[in-house]
Amino acid sequence: MEMKRVLICVALMALVTYIPRVVPLTAFRKPIKSKYLRSFLDYTPYAVLGAMTFPDVFTSTGSLISALCGTAAALVLSYRGKGLVTVACAAIAVVYLVELLL
Repeated sequence: MEMKRVLICVALMALVTYIPRVVPLTAFRKPIKSKYLRSFLDYTPYAVLGAMTFPDVFTSTGSLISALCGTAAALVLSYRGKGLVTVACAAIAVVYLVELLL
């Protein structure tokens, strides 16, 4: 790839990264009073993160069965109020054990 194209790509990536950070600062100069809008803005990062990572859960292992078992273990433990590290380690262990059995 020629250097000019690389620099254009880097500039566009920087712009795309910078715009979502600047727009809220310029659009919302006053404190947001709407409870609906505040809750929407509070939960949006979690929803986007979930939408980006959840499909990879099922394609990260070689077997859909082990991925489903790990997901089920993570859902059960998180529903029971376990911590993030506990849930992640348990899900990894379940996937590993299921992969060994298959």
